[in-house]
Amino acid sequence: MLTEQDRKQIAEAVSAAEARSAGEIVTIVTPQSDAYRDVALAWSISIALLALAALELAPNFYLGLIERVLGLWAHEWTPRQVFGIALTVAALKFLGMLLIMAWRPLRLALTPAPIKAARVHARALTCFRIGAEGRTTGRTGILIYLSLAEHRAEIIADEAIASKVAPEVWGDAMHALLGPIRAGHVGEGMVAAIGKVGTVLAEHLPRADDDENELPDRVIEV
Repeated sequence: MLTEQDRKQIAEAVSAAEARSAGEIVTIVTPQSDAYRDVALAWSISIALLALAALELAPNFYLGLIERVLGLWAHEWTPRQVFGIALTVAALKFLGMLLIMAWRPLRLALTPAPIKAARVHARALTCFRIGAEGRTTGRTGILIYLSLAEHRAEIIADEAIASKVAPEVWGDAMHALLGPIRAGHVGEGMVAAIGKVGTVLAEHLPRADDDENELPDRVIEV
């Protein structure tokens, strides 16, 4: 995810930003915010139900196909055999799709964007509550959270910052973050975002002479 040079540059950027402000910046980079196993399960169930629907819509076609494959001649299908075939087909479709969805890139690609956005936000909020919220004297913590697999980021600020800075103000920082990341430069994107956040913090929460560094400057990788 990050090189040692990236980690060093991010820590230095946080130190420089905090030198101008009372804000405390926490940076977190994670390879993925969720496994999306429930999405894989939903797709597998959907494919199984679709197979059953196809059998219901064209039973003669599929029964005839099975007869040709098995070499049967004018076979008389009993209800039990039909139900057995339906159950077998549904089970095979379900297990096959579940196996295919074990490939993470496909699982991510088939996960709707709103679900990914919600999961990234939920994970970022959890990390914020653990790592930044209420952990500074003046409630001046702010989290920059980056989830690589989803290509999404979140900026969440503690009470003292949120009361003075509207959420849309962080748009420039998000743009600065995601631009280099799309080109594969994670460290560069994080440094750029930290600089933008630091500028906003310096404007609204200038550093006092007695301010202390209350949170670590290093990037957290989870």
